[in-house]
Amino acid sequence: MTPIDPELMARLNATLPSCRLQISRLPLCPEIKLALLEPDLPQGPLPHDEMLAVLSQPAYWAFCWASGQVLARQLIKHPQEVRNKVIIDFGAGSGVVGIAAALAGALRVICCDLDEDAQLACGVNAKLNGVHVEVFGDIDTINIEADLLVAADVLYDRDNLPLLDRLPDFARDVLVADSRIRHFKHPKYQRVGQANATTWPDLDEQKAFNEVKLYRLVR
Repeated sequence: MTPIDPELMARLNATLPSCRLQISRLPLCPEIKLALLEPDLPQGPLPHDEMLAVLSQPAYWAFCWASGQVLARQLIKHPQEVRNKVIIDFGAGSGVVGIAAALAGALRVICCDLDEDAQLACGVNAKLNGVHVEVFGDIDTINIEADLLVAADVLYDRDNLPLLDRLPDFARDVLVADSRIRHFKHPKYQRVGQANATTWPDLDEQKAFNEVKLYRLVR
């Protein structure tokens, strides 16, 4: 059994001392394994101190969200999307999409996330899968134009919608996966696919959040 990275476990327990990580393979992408929360999550309300810690620094990187799974599956099934290309995984979280790109033959993969715990998770999970990714915090510090920027589950907050106008500045092509915006409409993006998935471990979310749409930049 592959041991869990102790530093990553410590990062989780700083906010969720009652939870543990385990190495999980993804239902949609069994080729990929990630250090994620154990499926047997504590039931009932969290203690007050834990709830405050979760609100201030949520461990979203300890889940593989539905859109991340769908976008990772897309790259693995269609490796021509990334083969021999430079890829930016924006808002990388666990790093699942960047890892999928690396497994599919990308020349260079950059995982970008402002959260330092997510940055660590990206590196740990890349090693679990035997691939290399570069990890950045601020996308403005990446001094290259990528061939493709991928972004999954970054539109959970409508305040993030202006990102859709910024992302084309960093890559010649952009592929976005989202299940949170019910009526997605943007002149620069067109819908190119749809698939169903659950967050892993399964949070028993609303069915609407399992319906993931893929959108591609229109130049």
